Amino acid sequence: MMKYIFTFLLLVILGVAGWLLKLYNDIRFDVNKVIEYNPPKTTQFFDKNGKLIANIFDKEHRLYVKYEDIPARVVEALVAIEDTQFFEHYGVNPDAISRAMIKNIKAGGYAEGASTLTQQLIKQLVLSSEKKLMRKLKEALLAIRLETILTKEEILERYLNQVYFGHSYYGIKTAAQGYFRKNLYELNIKEIAILVGLPKAPSFYAPTKNLKFALTRANQVVKRMHTLGWINKNEYEYAINYIPTVYDDTLTKNKAPYIVDYAIKTLQKDIKNIRTGGYEVHLTIDLDAQEIARDALKLGYDNIIKRDKKLQKNKRNNVDKNKKPVEEGYFVESLNGAIVSIENSTGKILALVGGTNYKESSFNRAVQSKRQPGSAAKPFLYQTALDLGYSPASELVDIGRTYDYKDNKGQKKKWQPKNYGGNFKGVLSLRESLIKSRNLATINLVTEVGIADMYKGLESYGITGMPRDLSITLGSFSISPLKLSKAYSVFSNNGLQVTPYMINSIKTNTGDTITFEPETHYVNSSEQTFLMQSILKDVVTKGTGRRAQVKGLELAGKTGTTNDNIDAWFCGFSPTIQTIVYYGKDNNTPMRRSEGGGTTAAPAFAHFYKKYLEIHPEIDRNFKVPKNVKSSIIKGKKEYYTDISPLPEIEIPDEPIFDEASEEGDIIEF
Repeated sequence: MMKYIFTFLLLVILGVAGWLLKLYNDIRFDVNKVIEYNPPKTTQFFDKNGKLIANIFDKEHRLYVKYEDIPARVVEALVAIEDTQFFEHYGVNPDAISRAMIKNIKAGGYAEGASTLTQQLIKQLVLSSEKKLMRKLKEALLAIRLETILTKEEILERYLNQVYFGHSYYGIKTAAQGYFRKNLYELNIKEIAILVGLPKAPSFYAPTKNLKFALTRANQVVKRMHTLGWINKNEYEYAINYIPTVYDDTLTKNKAPYIVDYAIKTLQKDIKNIRTGGYEVHLTIDLDAQEIARDALKLGYDNIIKRDKKLQKNKRNNVDKNKKPVEEGYFVESLNGAIVSIENSTGKILALVGGTNYKESSFNRAVQSKRQPGSAAKPFLYQTALDLGYSPASELVDIGRTYDYKDNKGQKKKWQPKNYGGNFKGVLSLRESLIKSRNLATINLVTEVGIADMYKGLESYGITGMPRDLSITLGSFSISPLKLSKAYSVFSNNGLQVTPYMINSIKTNTGDTITFEPETHYVNSSEQTFLMQSILKDVVTKGTGRRAQVKGLELAGKTGTTNDNIDAWFCGFSPTIQTIVYYGKDNNTPMRRSEGGGTTAAPAFAHFYKKYLEIHPEIDRNFKVPKNVKSSIIKGKKEYYTDISPLPEIEIPDEPIFDEASEEGDIIEF
């Protein structure tokens, strides 16, 4: 009888063993998902000083950390509360299983589990979380197999990066930075205890949700560590009584959304997994400068609103360009703006703001909006003339002319452009003409030089899509603030054009680093460019850009206002930094006639430099004169010239340079 019983038991054992072997063969390759672990990882953007700008991810916010960067205290705390014999067992813990079975039998159901950390990892990555015997059996078999392939350290690394810590934080590094704004090595015992206690019930124990229960759970971890002798009495007492500061931050922590949007769009061309690849992207942006630029843009916007409200009180001003009454708010509807600031010598973008309020409109006007620059295009025309032999003292004729032309239908038309204010100067210098932004003198200059040569001059600055007619004098082509910034860099960088860029370097999750260098293009000599710099400096000190002045800092630039005051610009620079400011209405309708480059954009420009100078008093304050630039005194005033741009033989009449009627000087009426 015993023989038959023994045989039966042997057959049962062999049958079970065979069944387990078959089950193992069926599922053994499922551990490859754990072995080849490559979870979606958050990409982080940092500014030039290493300050976090934003976290960007797809579905799971996870900052990956390698095992060698995980402090020993974190491992001790985790093992103490979750799997004390982790470093001794082979994937399953028979003692824990026995204890759990006894408790479950007594409870008449599932009361306690006995999963090791290895089994928990298998459950999270391979199996479901349902409480069934078959799932537990598979979990045990796979855990045993996994421990024959991976080291304990590799298993812990995967576990601590995979597990969910509540508040949409995946991985312990993410949770440490999210809850405490600390790196792992900065955590104290209590903070570590809070984190390792979370996986049991992350949504319930999340300290941002239930701090009281999170602290209770953490104290259980601390007591367990003390019981095991892994922390001493003093450490135990301090940890038990310590209550950490917990932060309830947004996941992205996005401090500069216009910046991040543009950076992602730029990177996605070559990096398809930018949101899940776990990259560290270091930008050229200075967060301090970005904040100043945002404030400057908002300041200009608010001033427009104030002026509009003031004018609304006067019913005579509540009319459109056709003198028809309009409702209150018409003039500020869809009003917005943009600002771009770069380093002159490199093209590194320090600040880029695409609108006054990202939450209301994510449209990036600094990059995506193409508007006419108006008189802000004049320096390119005047520089072309200088390079063709004109000098700042050359005589220009500021008189009206009538131009005959045919429209698209072949009908004859007449064009009679005017200066702002309708007055004429007769004869004036090239310098004076640009300082005062004289439209008629500019048109006569373009006519004298020739459209073809002026067109080539504009093209040399990278400006495209221009009409081949006199309307280029008005800046009638469309261009974004960012591209106009590139064109203006020739003036700010002494003749060497730079391409504005935002990506400094990219560090991959493999540790490789890709760096980016400035792109430069020679356009003009520093001597010829300085002639324009000196004129644009006068625009700020005594011309249409007087509201752009900042005490203690030399600045140069040009105002720009288009027909009907649709667009208002100020494009300028200091010896080290260039800034383009733009305002206009998204629906491309006119602002009030009181809004122009000098009134609207120049004050925002000045605010940016004033505040930037306060935090960077070390920047260069004065422009340098190239050694081959010469100067002479004409009518008691110094004038610069070069071999290419010699002074004229005939002296220029001594006339007053300014009058109040031509303060802006940026409008041509038809």
